[in-house]
Amino acid sequence: MTNQTIKTIDRVNLTLKTRHRAEKRFRLYGMVSIAFGLLCLLFLFSNIIGKGMRGFTYHYLILSVELDASVLGITDPNDLDQILAANYSGLIKKAAYRYFQVNERKAKKKVRKLLAIDGTGYLLQNKLKQGNVSELLGTKVTILALVDDKVDYYLKRLGEPDEPGKQAFDDQQLRWIDTAKEAGDLKHKINWAFFSTGDSSHSEEAGIRGAVMGSFYLLLVTFLLSFPIGIAAAIYLEEYAPTNRWTDLIEVNINNLAAVPSIIFGLLGLAIFLSFFGFPRSTPLVGGFVLTLMTLPTIIISSRAAIKAVPPSIRQAAYGIGASKMQVTLHHVLPLAMPGMLTGTIIGLAQALGESAPLLMIGMAAFIPEVPNGVSDPATALPMQIFQWFRNADAGFNEKASAAILVLLMFLISMNILAVWARRRLERRW
Repeated sequence: MTNQTIKTIDRVNLTLKTRHRAEKRFRLYGMVSIAFGLLCLLFLFSNIIGKGMRGFTYHYLILSVELDASVLGITDPNDLDQILAANYSGLIKKAAYRYFQVNERKAKKKVRKLLAIDGTGYLLQNKLKQGNVSELLGTKVTILALVDDKVDYYLKRLGEPDEPGKQAFDDQQLRWIDTAKEAGDLKHKINWAFFSTGDSSHSEEAGIRGAVMGSFYLLLVTFLLSFPIGIAAAIYLEEYAPTNRWTDLIEVNINNLAAVPSIIFGLLGLAIFLSFFGFPRSTPLVGGFVLTLMTLPTIIISSRAAIKAVPPSIRQAAYGIGASKMQVTLHHVLPLAMPGMLTGTIIGLAQALGESAPLLMIGMAAFIPEVPNGVSDPATALPMQIFQWFRNADAGFNEKASAAILVLLMFLISMNILAVWARRRLERRW
């Protein structure tokens, strides 16, 4: 018996080093996998942040503009229609020709390619609308004129190898740009219009306000529908539903729906809400309906888990003092499970915020420059805006898409932090 034991120990000792080496290799594989994942994540974020930070800023040219009423075509300073329809582009062109000291037709054409005439015209129009028009007419005002997106792209990459964007200009245009830069008339500032305007066909004028408001209305509709429905379904399935084939079938389908590709919900919304019920396309209302269908399984599953986590002793104590089934559920179980329910809801809404495939199917990928004022107005969402900008070959749109990704990531991180805070702040420990 003793010899047999010794032989067994010897065999174990012989394989011990092999098992230790296998364990070290396994740990090494795990560390390499984590390091590779972190490296890819670092590369992704550095690329997005590098491009995105450029999208938050823009270059402006300081121009002195003479508000000539004859050029503007304003005869009555109190007529708002005349102010809105005035010839601002003519004033800006005239000021640009004077700044660069050009008179020839060919040179004037080159000058116009250096500035965003229409975008600057809107700035000048707002300046007149906010001031006293009768006092401003005939005077000179200094404005920050938007440069063309190609000029902005070139200036942001000065000093880099091969000077990207330089090929878009001839020698004369490059001299004008260098002269303005040396004179200090080219200002690199935060582009506040990026946060305050809607989409545009020109990258220098495009902003994310329309997409942000569209995402807000989407999440509002999704929350108002998915939260009460999801909580009610979870309470019924966990507290009231009998255990039989039908409830088992419902539970299996809910779990399966949580793994269904999101584009399937988009097809469902296209078939039901647009084709059958005839709701208008490209509205946050329909988008909220679709995202509600997608978010409900996540909310129901997390809410049921939160209800299960409530100790049975809480229910038994409530029944012991004569509480009814509804009183036990509403007064004791639901308040204690609410932190977990809120966490699941916030995570579900964060998932919905980043979705684009379902919205693509219901037409929210359209070009919509106006900022929506309600859930029934045509709108797009932030992921769809990013998708549209990245499809554009213009480098200015790519920068703005990267900046919009940073904004979207900020919202997603904030929502996850809110979920963690709500759980820690509201949960009770037994």
